[in-house]
Amino acid sequence: MSNRRFEMHQYRHIIHRIRMGESDRTIAKTGLIGRRKAGELRQIVFEQGWLDPKKPIPDDTILSILLSQKPTVSCQSLIKPYAKEVQSWHESNLSGVVMHQTLVRNHDFQGSYSSVRRYLQSLEKAHPKVTTILDFVPGEAVQVDFGSGPIIIDVYTGEVVKTWFFVMTLCFSRHMYVELVKNQKVDTWLLCHRHAFEFFGGIPKRIIIDNLKSAITKACFHDPEVQRSYAEYAEGYGFVISPCPPADPKKKGIVESGVKYVKNNFLPLRQFRSIHDSNVQAKEWVLEKGNRIHGTTKQQPLKVFVETEKSLLKPLPDRPPELGIWAQVKLHGNCHVQFDKCYYSAPFRLVHQILWLKATGNTVKLFRNLDLVAIHPRLYLPGSRSTINEHLPPNALAYKMQDPTWCRRQAEQIGPACLALIEQLFSDKVLDNLRACQGIIRLSEKYGNARLEAACQRALSYGNPRYYTVKTILQKGLDQEPEQIPLFSLSEIYTGKSRFCRDSQALLKEVCL
Repeated sequence: MSNRRFEMHQYRHIIHRIRMGESDRTIAKTGLIGRRKAGELRQIVFEQGWLDPKKPIPDDTILSILLSQKPTVSCQSLIKPYAKEVQSWHESNLSGVVMHQTLVRNHDFQGSYSSVRRYLQSLEKAHPKVTTILDFVPGEAVQVDFGSGPIIIDVYTGEVVKTWFFVMTLCFSRHMYVELVKNQKVDTWLLCHRHAFEFFGGIPKRIIIDNLKSAITKACFHDPEVQRSYAEYAEGYGFVISPCPPADPKKKGIVESGVKYVKNNFLPLRQFRSIHDSNVQAKEWVLEKGNRIHGTTKQQPLKVFVETEKSLLKPLPDRPPELGIWAQVKLHGNCHVQFDKCYYSAPFRLVHQILWLKATGNTVKLFRNLDLVAIHPRLYLPGSRSTINEHLPPNALAYKMQDPTWCRRQAEQIGPACLALIEQLFSDKVLDNLRACQGIIRLSEKYGNARLEAACQRALSYGNPRYYTVKTILQKGLDQEPEQIPLFSLSEIYTGKSRFCRDSQALLKEVCL
């Protein structure tokens, strides 16, 4: 019989009633115990010989031992053959669902998930986890986290925005900073830090964070890797980054409670007209709630912050660090890298290599190892492109630079016939003849301007202004021969005056002559 719901003096009172001859039904009517449990207790009293009123009731220690004894369970747990394996998984903080699935998959386990759950509960009872409260001195540390915010419909633009709220809580005073943002990108993460430092009027020595990608690129218990932009920002402001171990949010329980407090006490039943309006309300709410009595410290956070902690924060720098975003990018075959949906060129010799990109508010710089290889103005319109011509390969640069204006200018220097031929090619409304015009101009490098002008004149006279025609004339030297007058004109074909319309005798006479 379990004694969890009764104190020993209650059991002694019930035993006294049994010894006085009261039935189980009578005892149950008092509300002290049910009939079934009264019967079980009566059986124990009878077996122990406590019914004799002349004998004293045993002390509380003996009663506790006898009443806490549980009946022997005849069944054996199905987990027992895999006990060591399950214990190692439990120490690794694996979930019971994953353990059960692994046992079924690897060992053809026939038990249900409940058997795994019961075994894990027995392990927790046998080896309870003991925790400790982390203490912080004034100005030592803050804890930072994001929470899921509301969907805001901007009344000015009509934009529907999914929001997040950023929370930074001072570990000593519990004073906090709250800001609603549109995303959790690196630039947003860094800008929220700057706003929080300016709100507090100082910088803490250490910032305790979770392993979000904007701050930690590789979560690891011993050797975490910090995002390069965040590391540069920490160096500029002079604080130390302290990431929590993976999957262990209890190490920053102060801000975890702060996130819940914001979600349960600030966000419900509020109307936000825009992101700016939500942040104005958040600042007012933080200053108002800073005068409450905190549930843990039993003091007013704002008062403790002003009187004790604010003066111990590191002063803000005269000039805030540059907000620079670092990212590794790959130079694609088109000699451009992509960053934030925009494109920036780099030298073609680095194609398919990994480069470091640093983006500030006005510029974008590209580095290969420690060497600066390109610098561009920062673009913000998605799909826009910044290209430096010297970064392109020679063939692509030649095609890009030799546009129709360039072709006309070069043809004008060669001669009027060449210019007329180029104009006819560009006047084609169906076919783009830019490459043909470029090829004709380049023929002057091999054959000279004079011969090319003569070849263009000959091609025009025969009504065939094409690149292949001009090239064939030059290759066969036909530009050096005098032009032949055609024997008939096109109109003669349709008037019956052409040589194909004459009779055989006239044709023979013409041949003889």
